Order: sequence, then C-alpha cells, then structure tokens
Amino acid sequence: MNYSLLSVKKNQIWIWTTVNKSSSGILAWVIGDRSPQTFLPLWKQIKAWNSFWYVTDGYPVYRCFINDIDHLISKTYMTRVEGENTLIKALFS
Repeated sequence: MNYSLLSVKKNQIWIWTTVNKSSSGILAWVIGDRSPQTFLPLWKQIKAWNSFWYVTDGYPVYRCFINDIDHLISKTYMTRVEGENTLIKALFS
C-alpha cells in the first residue's frame, strides 16, 4: 500500500493505491485526504483478501488498521507501488 500526491496549488488530492508485488497494475485505490476516514474503505477491501502481511512506507495511518505482526515497513519492497504511482502522476502532468 502506498499513497501518491496529486497537488494543484493549495488543493491536495491523495490517491491511496494497493498493488501486488508479483504483478503489474493497481488492485484497489481510493481518493481523498490523508486521514484514517479516507483509508478505511480501501482497508476494508484489502482486509477481505486475507493477506499474510502488508508492506507500507510507514505512514502513521496504517498503524490504526494493520497489526504490528502483519505489518512490514520497508522502502525496499515499495518499488512496485512507486512504479504504479509514477504512471499515475504522469497522467496528470
């Protein structure tokens, strides 16, 4: 999981994306601010997949939802989501 910022001056819209490390493409996403309320609908969808663990960049909102034992914070494993986020940003440039 990760989020990407699309900024237009003072108005900021965040796209939270979910990817699978083994395949290209975005599996799920939500648009809004950086709050737990925005992340919650995405988390409900992700949690239904019953994944063994979740890799994030450590943004504090994730701690509200993901158990420490299931949560891996690592920039190393974020290359897939960062690649997808780069494609999204390119669309809005």
